[in-house]
Amino acid sequence: MRKLYTSGWSDYELIDAGGGKKLERWGELITIRPEVQAYFKTDKSFEDWRNMAHWEFVPKGSQSGTWKLLKNDAPSKWTIHYKNHSFELQLTKFKHVGLFPEQSTNWDFIHQKMGGNGKLLNLFAYTGAASIASRETGAETFHVDSVKQLISWAKMNMMSSGLDNIRWVHEDALKFARREVKRGNKYEGIVMDPPAWGIGARKEKWKLEDKLGELMQTAQNLLTQNGFLILNTYSPKVKIEVIEKLAQCYFPKRKFEVKELWMKTTTGKELYYGNLLRVF
Repeated sequence: MRKLYTSGWSDYELIDAGGGKKLERWGELITIRPEVQAYFKTDKSFEDWRNMAHWEFVPKGSQSGTWKLLKNDAPSKWTIHYKNHSFELQLTKFKHVGLFPEQSTNWDFIHQKMGGNGKLLNLFAYTGAASIASRETGAETFHVDSVKQLISWAKMNMMSSGLDNIRWVHEDALKFARREVKRGNKYEGIVMDPPAWGIGARKEKWKLEDKLGELMQTAQNLLTQNGFLILNTYSPKVKIEVIEKLAQCYFPKRKFEVKELWMKTTTGKELYYGNLLRVF
């Protein structure tokens, strides 16, 4: 069975999906956002969605857009919780609000694997949910992201969660990892959540399908003998069979699982969230 289902929690609910959109509840706030994987029919009508929602993201071009207010006085910044974690959310021009809820299965996995000793390296670390999960166990945690504003956002989440002393690294994730290999450093856990594509600070192009092998080889060189790896992929050009073959190549003596990550809506729809590799 390739499918791994992750579920919502008291402060997050995937209510419905379809027609290229998804309806989500974040605490008491409800949003409508574009979703390319929601190519099927919704359960409820879009009119019903808009009667429920506080904000709807309206795309303008392929990468950005604006938020339309559907209910007066709805905040554009708010806080939600997951177990002992607190996350500061806000509306952005890229449709995101600062959290990928389907990753809660990986936050739990980090809790299980990090015993409070050792080090975890979180690459492409975004707003720090995996870093917070690691730091809560007492592990020394290195958070690496190339966007300064996201590191500041992650610091807010750390403080909101009552934690401290995460090691912040404002740098290109793969370049930092390469240097860590040269320095001979090792980690008990590595989390990688690389973008499917992008353009670097020097206008260099990033395509995940071109970088995936190097990412895995770098992780292999940085992991301790019994260390674990979490790798998320969202690119449609990276097939699950390719991930499995690369895992067999770089981790031939280790246990691993390659899964499709899914969530079920409250209305009974199923939504795909990309592929996931775990080496353990």
